[in-house]
Amino acid sequence: MYCILFSCVSSNAQNDSIPNKVNDSTKIKVKYGLRFGADLSKIVRSFVDDDYNGFEIIADYRLKKRLYIAGEIGIEEKNTITDFLDITSKGSYLKAGIDYNMYKNWLNMDNMIYSGFRVGASSFSHDLNSFEIYTTNQYWSPQFSSTDTREFKDLTAIWAEIILGMKVELFNNLFLGLNVQFKVLVNDTQPENFENVYIPGYGKTFDSGAIGAGYSYTLSYRIPLFKK
Repeated sequence: MYCILFSCVSSNAQNDSIPNKVNDSTKIKVKYGLRFGADLSKIVRSFVDDDYNGFEIIADYRLKKRLYIAGEIGIEEKNTITDFLDITSKGSYLKAGIDYNMYKNWLNMDNMIYSGFRVGASSFSHDLNSFEIYTTNQYWSPQFSSTDTREFKDLTAIWAEIILGMKVELFNNLFLGLNVQFKVLVNDTQPENFENVYIPGYGKTFDSGAIGAGYSYTLSYRIPLFKK
């Protein structure tokens, strides 16, 4: 008798504790707001790499439950040194696009595993510090070197990016993120008798190839505006 009564009570308590998925799903609201932060990888690299200096601000805004408008703005200065070249590239860039969250969160969670798309644009210049012209016939045409500084200004570049990444909510509205970027260079202005070796925002051009790559570690904070 007591066993039957205990079983009934326990069963009812368990049933009451299980949320009604249909009813509760209509009550779940997500936060909408402006999330902004910085690329930690560029800050750390600026301290540990004497040939690099850069800073990037990131931001996004939720349009729908899974869809965000997103963008980045930053500055970079990179000194590239090879056997035949010493050049400093510097400039600013802007990227804008969308992110789509592919991760279905549990109740009260707001993490992201997302894919994204960006269009990027950069305005930059090169300071050619020194260079050497290599010739196969050293006897008739000896190798020529120069340390006269030359400047190439008013250069621009446009590219497209596909992004895969994740953002984890560490504390309320504070997020740590990681992403990788696959880039395609659409158009860039070339210096006279020279090629771009590094484009701020895009990165290394890999011997003037149209394919590039990048990554970011980000820390961001969301200013919640409303829920729906």
